Amino acid sequence: MARKPSASKRGRLVIDAGKFPPSVQVLHFTDEQWEQFIEECCRIQGPNGETYTQVKRLGGPGDGGRDVEARLKPDLLEDSWDLYQAKHYRSPLAPSEFFPELAKFFQHVSAGTYPCPKHYYLCAPLNAGNDLHDLIAAPEKLKARLLQDWQSGTTGLNGKSDLLTEKVRSVVEAFNFARIREVLTRDLIDIHSKDEAAHSQLFHIEPKRGDDPAKPFAPANIEQRFVEELIKVYSEKSGELLSTQDVMESDIYSGHFDASRAEFYCAEGLRRFSRDIFPEEFPKLLQMVLDGVRSILKHPKHNTGFERLDAVMEKVSALQLTDSKLFPRLRGGDLPGTCHHLANDGKITWTK
Repeated sequence: MARKPSASKRGRLVIDAGKFPPSVQVLHFTDEQWEQFIEECCRIQGPNGETYTQVKRLGGPGDGGRDVEARLKPDLLEDSWDLYQAKHYRSPLAPSEFFPELAKFFQHVSAGTYPCPKHYYLCAPLNAGNDLHDLIAAPEKLKARLLQDWQSGTTGLNGKSDLLTEKVRSVVEAFNFARIREVLTRDLIDIHSKDEAAHSQLFHIEPKRGDDPAKPFAPANIEQRFVEELIKVYSEKSGELLSTQDVMESDIYSGHFDASRAEFYCAEGLRRFSRDIFPEEFPKLLQMVLDGVRSILKHPKHNTGFERLDAVMEKVSALQLTDSKLFPRLRGGDLPGTCHHLANDGKITWTK
């Protein structure tokens, strides 16, 4: 008796996602989740770098043996699409589990359900077992074995010999079995990882934050507005209209100016880190910070921009923004840096 797919198992253990590598997590997918995973991979690229114009998951009754249909051209034409067969079992796939799917495939090609695909890709979490692997590696041997076992009703094809009509046999004979290929699970995971946001979300992987961008010697265009706000603070404090060069050469203000710019670039590192992984989170963090410091920012007791700036920096450093997905990745200069980003966006002004 053939083994039941893993999706039908009951009482499966639930793993703590993120603590196990994707290669382990996929073993606990349902049939539907496995098909969806393959569909997501195809939307990124095919196993040979193919770019598909349309990808659709068809798994279920009436799919015609196509769990995922990936088209290389808009129309479904011969040799212009790839068929993905998703088989989710507890152990490596055996010929007796694959041959019935091949028989179904050839019946549908013979009946004109769909044209012949360019590739027939087999995807199983534990990959093909040794017997099936060796057959796929020898296309003519695979063809002969399928026809022989189909005719004799063995290898999972019990009672199906009458389905091997002359018409179906001619389709099998004409088919190039080198089109049948196995896609290893590790290769699917590699493809999926190219979409960092989707990969992180599916497998609950906490990405690592790299080094923050270095602070250039002179202010760059990306920090222009925030720098102008700081220059206003220093000018108000000194009673003179200062330039950026004046501040950079000042014994009084240059240290504070450099530290503030370092905080800006620390937060800029956080922004870049979150851009591809959590694209909506940095703007949300900025709003949380603005909400958290607004009362201090607008407090009438502050008579100068420096007083207002210092009070806000003290307040923001004490905020516990645990609701943010970025909270576990915050560094010391991030929250002060977010205030500088808010100033750069025109949402904070230090002087009146």
